[in-house]
Amino acid sequence: MEQSRGSSSRLRFLLAVLLFELVSAAAAITRDDFPEGFVFGAGSSAYQEDVRLMHEMGLDAYRFSISWSRLIPDGRGAVNPKGLEYYNNLIDELLKHGIQPHTTIYHFDLPQALQDEYNGLLNPRVIEDFTAFADVCFRSFGDRVKQWTTVNEPNIEPLGGYDMGYLPPRRCSSPFGFPGITCAEGNSTMEPYVVAHHLLFAHASMVSLYRRKYQAVQGGRIGITLLAWWYEPATTKPEDVAAAERMNDFTLGWFLHPLVYGDYPPVMKRNAGSKLPALTAEESARVRGSFDFVGVNQYGAIYVADDPSQLKRELRDYSADEATKYVTQPFESSRHQLGQEFKQRGLGLRNDDAPWALRKLLEHLQTKYANPPVVIYENGAGHEPDPSGGLLYDDEFRSRFLQVYIEAALQSIRNGSNVRSYFVWSFMDVFEYIFAYQFQFGLIGVDYGAEGRTRYARSSARWYAGFLHGGELRMVAPDGSRASS
Repeated sequence: MEQSRGSSSRLRFLLAVLLFELVSAAAAITRDDFPEGFVFGAGSSAYQEDVRLMHEMGLDAYRFSISWSRLIPDGRGAVNPKGLEYYNNLIDELLKHGIQPHTTIYHFDLPQALQDEYNGLLNPRVIEDFTAFADVCFRSFGDRVKQWTTVNEPNIEPLGGYDMGYLPPRRCSSPFGFPGITCAEGNSTMEPYVVAHHLLFAHASMVSLYRRKYQAVQGGRIGITLLAWWYEPATTKPEDVAAAERMNDFTLGWFLHPLVYGDYPPVMKRNAGSKLPALTAEESARVRGSFDFVGVNQYGAIYVADDPSQLKRELRDYSADEATKYVTQPFESSRHQLGQEFKQRGLGLRNDDAPWALRKLLEHLQTKYANPPVVIYENGAGHEPDPSGGLLYDDEFRSRFLQVYIEAALQSIRNGSNVRSYFVWSFMDVFEYIFAYQFQFGLIGVDYGAEGRTRYARSSARWYAGFLHGGELRMVAPDGSRASS
């Protein structure tokens, strides 16, 4: 008995020593541990006067999107000189402060004129207009912009806008559609696949233009950015494991499979059938390899289970073709892995982190899609604003969220993943596309009650600035726990 107690004590001591060493090693991480040339940045909407704050924070790069209608109000034809001036001034200000502009060409904002003229993304004519818009961007800004994203989250717009109907142009058909949404027109069974197909070829056309006309002279890189939830099986049952794999194919593979292999994933072809457009040999060659990097927007994991009954429906939309059911919803807590209780559901003040989801995602890209260069363009934690209008200065939860994800990115790099950059979403509070002002992600807070929309630094902004200026990822408190600052 005494020997057993002694062995148990020694084991606890050894485990404590090991834990301390692991915590100390993690805490000692600095930006110098990342590969040479690794870029740290942030993204949001911002004005020229916000660049000084970016510089003080120590950002290497800033990610922003060009508004198609601001630059070309009618979707094609005449360029708005004031829009051109706005982006030239922003880019010049960034470069003056040593900050790289990372620029997205299309970000959910198709000009209304093109929607009215020919139904926008449903018509293949949109590919030509995308390419002409990109030509203006490359010609006007490409001498200074060296990182281009063609389309942001093309795996989301077809679903929100053409299946569920909660995003513009709010198309859906009964019995589908988001609860409470009534769509005037649409076809949820067909249109998401058509729209995604056109976005895929719009992307390929923009890349082809850039490579043919600009890249050799301007020396930039061009890619695409996908929303990249990691889908995790809710149980260890083989059917649930297969369901999670299927979901990753339906969301990531929808674009990555044709970009890497020249065709849609087999499971999508099998489940969607003739609703999924077929690629000819010429089209396959056109899309395959049409990227220099893959951007990912990663916020955690979603647990799913198999639901084969969906495939028995006579009428199926994209969600039914997936043949899965969500056990947790997007932005619900995903910190607790398989076999543990799902806690803290909801998108609250301290929404949980899931750095393991980022590691699994990057391993998936590494093994299934030939380890492409990856830019993590969005990663961050949000909070619901104080309904009384109070300002949030202390956001330690956000600092922790970013710390564990940055550490996960470094671990993946050490395991061979080709991650090149990491961007926080967001640099400052913005009008969120889905959440509007009801959810805030900013390192820099914005007082929306003030006439001048006053900016103020949260504790996460001070932490990120310290890390970017050479500080440790996080300090170790006297009790051995990890601290944010």
